[in-house]
Amino acid sequence: MLVWILADDRAGNVNQLLGIAEALGGSFERKNIAYTKAVKLPNFLRDGTLIGLTKEAKQAVQTTVYPDVVLSAGRRAFPVARYIQKKSKGKTKVVQLMNPGIRGFKSADLIVLPAHDLYKGKAENVMIVDGSPHRVTEKRLREERQKWLPVFADYPAPRLSLIIGGATKNKPFTVADAEKIVAAVQQLHPASVLITTSRRTPADVVAFLKTAFPPKTTFFYAFGDKGENPYFGLLSCADLIVVTGDSMSMCSECCAGKVPVFIFAPAEMMSVKHRRFHQTLFRNGYALPLGSALKPVKGGFNPSLAIAERILSLLKVSDAKK
Repeated sequence: MLVWILADDRAGNVNQLLGIAEALGGSFERKNIAYTKAVKLPNFLRDGTLIGLTKEAKQAVQTTVYPDVVLSAGRRAFPVARYIQKKSKGKTKVVQLMNPGIRGFKSADLIVLPAHDLYKGKAENVMIVDGSPHRVTEKRLREERQKWLPVFADYPAPRLSLIIGGATKNKPFTVADAEKIVAAVQQLHPASVLITTSRRTPADVVAFLKTAFPPKTTFFYAFGDKGENPYFGLLSCADLIVVTGDSMSMCSECCAGKVPVFIFAPAEMMSVKHRRFHQTLFRNGYALPLGSALKPVKGGFNPSLAIAERILSLLKVSDAKK
């Protein structure tokens, strides 16, 4: 089975596609695509064409051998997936993450939508999932733990990993918000704290967090610092995790392991969709609201696995009809 992923400039989308491709267990190829201004044209004009792609991107997807499955995400990439589907004369199955537009619901083989979007249709080719597919599996956590545990050997257990994001459309992320997180973390009484920030974390919040905990028992990595980003190390070596709720992808990844996960998600800071997603994680036992009592969580949250199973079933049905 040959799988292509259409990787554009949206890293979050690409990460989700990689998670699904890896969950499928076979080989896959990454096709890097970039856009011109024509990508702003509505999809019904671009449908099944390469309009809106750069010359190099067009060359990346033009071939005589097309894949069994093409994975795309977002409105802009879907017409490219349709082009591949047409060129393969229907051999290639199109799996689309997020809404592809009205016509896409009729032409995609599988459309994966997040539950928080509240899709009301009844199309058989639509799959509803909680949260974001991602690349954090039990196997990867084991491998990352072996790699990073020596790095954190001098930081005593229980280790609390603090994953910090940034502002949302509803509210900026302020030092006052960071102070609330620090106070809640202190109530959990970790022996050491491992901190990482993201590209969206404001500079004043980064500066505050650098001195918020005792230096001897605090590991700190600000996004952009020299050296390898320790994000997966923090996920794999933590005894408990605190994550800000602004990123659905980060929350989903943090819930992939088996340690307690607390989410900082003040209602006034989060969108309605974010709040629905957080409540799903709380209700299903994958995470806890920051400030609540510590208790075990279910763990193993990864929609990529269920999506991969659905794709494999789709291919089996297709083979049976031949």
